[in-house]
Amino acid sequence: MMNDFFYRTEDILATEVLDYFVETREDREVVDQLKGRNPTVIVGSRGVGKSFLMRVAEQELKQDFAESKILPVYITFVSSSLVRTDDPDQFRNWMLARICSAVLRAVQKFGLMTNRTGSANILAGLPSNHLDTSKLEGIISSYEKSWETPGVSVDVSALPSIEEIKFSLEDLAEEIGVRRFSLFMDEAAHIFLPSQQRQFFTLFRDLRCPTVTCNAAVYPGVTSFGDTFQPNHDATIVSLNRDIGAKSYTDSMLQIVEKQADAKLLTAISKNMQNFNILAFASTGNPRVLLKTVSEATKMNSTEVNTVVREYYRSGIWSEHSILSEKYIGHKGIIDWGRDFLEDVVLPELKKKNDAYISQEKNTTSFIWIHRDAPQMVKEALRILCYTGVLTEHSSGIRATRNEIGKRYIVNLGCLFALETSATGSAFEIASSLTPKRMSEFGSNHSAFKSLLDLKIDLDELEEGFDLNSQLAKSNSELDVTIWQRSKLNELGLNTIGDVFAATETQLKRAYMIGDVRARRMKNAAIYSVLEYLSG
Repeated sequence: MMNDFFYRTEDILATEVLDYFVETREDREVVDQLKGRNPTVIVGSRGVGKSFLMRVAEQELKQDFAESKILPVYITFVSSSLVRTDDPDQFRNWMLARICSAVLRAVQKFGLMTNRTGSANILAGLPSNHLDTSKLEGIISSYEKSWETPGVSVDVSALPSIEEIKFSLEDLAEEIGVRRFSLFMDEAAHIFLPSQQRQFFTLFRDLRCPTVTCNAAVYPGVTSFGDTFQPNHDATIVSLNRDIGAKSYTDSMLQIVEKQADAKLLTAISKNMQNFNILAFASTGNPRVLLKTVSEATKMNSTEVNTVVREYYRSGIWSEHSILSEKYIGHKGIIDWGRDFLEDVVLPELKKKNDAYISQEKNTTSFIWIHRDAPQMVKEALRILCYTGVLTEHSSGIRATRNEIGKRYIVNLGCLFALETSATGSAFEIASSLTPKRMSEFGSNHSAFKSLLDLKIDLDELEEGFDLNSQLAKSNSELDVTIWQRSKLNELGLNTIGDVFAATETQLKRAYMIGDVRARRMKNAAIYSVLEYLSG
């Protein structure tokens, strides 16, 4: 019998999710955070298990409902691309209708509403004394069929306002004995257009009230929160990473495979445990990648494992990265530079160091450090590499040589193993002796950054939904700079985000007492504002 692994959470029945849950300390902390009162946004690259942990939290809340009275409501927005009307508020209205429908469905499935209450009718887009629920479903259906007749308006007169929804949810909670509705909004921000992402996070913030908690999952580096939503203020931001240095790491990854593997594969793994551990380390904590690579090496012998490491981590993972330039408008040059930086600079340097460390019986490395004042283009390239999973943020505020501060990343171990003549011959030795104390450092003006400094962001042919001119026309007061720095921008006549974005660091240094560091930070603020708007 061939192994038919579940690679995606949506393929697993919700009622069976807990059967596949392998609890680690990091995952338990994320699940408990999702079940709590504070709104939460999980950040993680593709395949690390964001959706899965949201489902775990949902199922645990269901099991504990009799005691906690917290009702989980799972909402998916996978049909967002079908909404094509001429209504400027179409996406927001569609999301509201989806949320109202999902809440009512959850209430009914739990058997909490034998008789429809007035507050429930309001959520259904009906008069408080009405019994029919078809209007709300009709709005949803009309929006999701609008791709067939783009531009045709949808009648949303029955849809309650955001304030009416919050009041109705408070009333409904009291009427049916629920303390709080916990909304798990999956397949959300990471499949939306940038303009839709900004609307989503505005709604995420606006829905907050004593009886509603919102939770969502996003990818690192390519999420546009907009002006009204402030990460770390309007939600708790949780990064989903698994510590590959933990003693229990390989055991936990093995348990994930054991939950789905057949007897033949399990036998092969038990006979070649070190080869399996190499694939576990190569995945760098990503369950989906682990399952995919294990499925390609069912005999788990050295020949298969070496082939899988070479093919997936030399080409497959990079193909997934490069294709992003077709999706993220204005980022092509940044995406291509990120790949070149890793393949041509970072990976060869790490391999050279590890070869020397192993020969001297010293600890190895897969870590790099980037100065906090590196060009914003560099930071954006690294964030997109985190989206792909080639990089993972490890620690912020790390002091390096000369006591300078920056961020530490771990490079995907599979990409490092792929440089070895034989992964099964040396990869385990590299992985089992890693230390973050050994890291390759890239200062604020490293020579590898030079080619990116002159890169012009392609702002032509932007995708539908972008209104970049309005972003560029905003006051420089929108930028994350000090009051004093803003005064210097005004002295130079750089009064808008667009003015600062177009200026060079040399031009910025014409202001009195503006040197290299301050010029870089001011320029970075403008680039970040534009790229954050384009991300999605």
